[in-house]
Amino acid sequence: MHHANHYYGHSHVLARWCGLDDRDPPRIHGYLQHGWNIGDGLAADHGFVAGTPVFLWSERTRRRAWSVGRRETYVVGSPWAYLLEMEPAPAAERREGTIWYPFHGWEGQHVMGDHARLIAQIKRTEPGPVTICLYWQEYQSARLRRQYERAGFRVICHGYRGGWWENLDPEFLHRQLEEQRRHRRVASNRLCSAVLYGALAGCEPAVYGDPMQLEGEKPFFGGQARIRRQWAELHGEQVDPVLAREIAAEELGVDQLVPPAELRRLFRWPNPFQQPYPDDVELLKEVLR
Repeated sequence: MHHANHYYGHSHVLARWCGLDDRDPPRIHGYLQHGWNIGDGLAADHGFVAGTPVFLWSERTRRRAWSVGRRETYVVGSPWAYLLEMEPAPAAERREGTIWYPFHGWEGQHVMGDHARLIAQIKRTEPGPVTICLYWQEYQSARLRRQYERAGFRVICHGYRGGWWENLDPEFLHRQLEEQRRHRRVASNRLCSAVLYGALAGCEPAVYGDPMQLEGEKPFFGGQARIRRQWAELHGEQVDPVLAREIAAEELGVDQLVPPAELRRLFRWPNPFQQPYPDDVELLKEVLR
């Protein structure tokens, strides 16, 4: 099924939840939402076959999908929420500094913005050491990496998201969780999956700075104006962490996690605990006894 189901190791995390081999997850029969968005859960640039099951992170997203005509939709929660359930935080965590995610482009669109101005604002705002996490596309730019490094920031990349069933990275979310649990704050210049992930993982979130633009960006479902209006309480240099965690839990479907047996049924995945059926000859012998 759709190759985006494997982005960021999502299918690998869900295969582990279902008791299957997370090194080689089966293909999901349907389309799995692969990032937080303000629309119907589907990526605007992806082709979609009508009638294909859609697996969404939250009830709010399901209602939006229903409003635009998506009918075979199922709320299953986000892979991030499953990972946190399987990897609880250690009893004693030592956190310091901020992990900062600059808004990024993708293979089809590059991001345009003033990184120098953003760096200056980060330095004015963040009280402790800063880790800049770049998307793999921006991380490949030595010029951009050095720009952040010269500012005194540690620069990392969580990895490659995978694509078209190649270069899959089962450890992507694991690395992201490990990094976020090292930091006290998580921030970005746009409200995004990473900020919600961090809020759920125990970081104090913030969204501030020039939101930048994608080449030819179109304001699908209301764009940034709607995001800043609807989730105003998550924007600013200081955000209420308790309220942010409540919102993140709803958006990431923490209360929507599906038991392994049910998730296997929805995805049409095999049951690893089911005894294999006897072959036809043995079955016939049993019937004739």
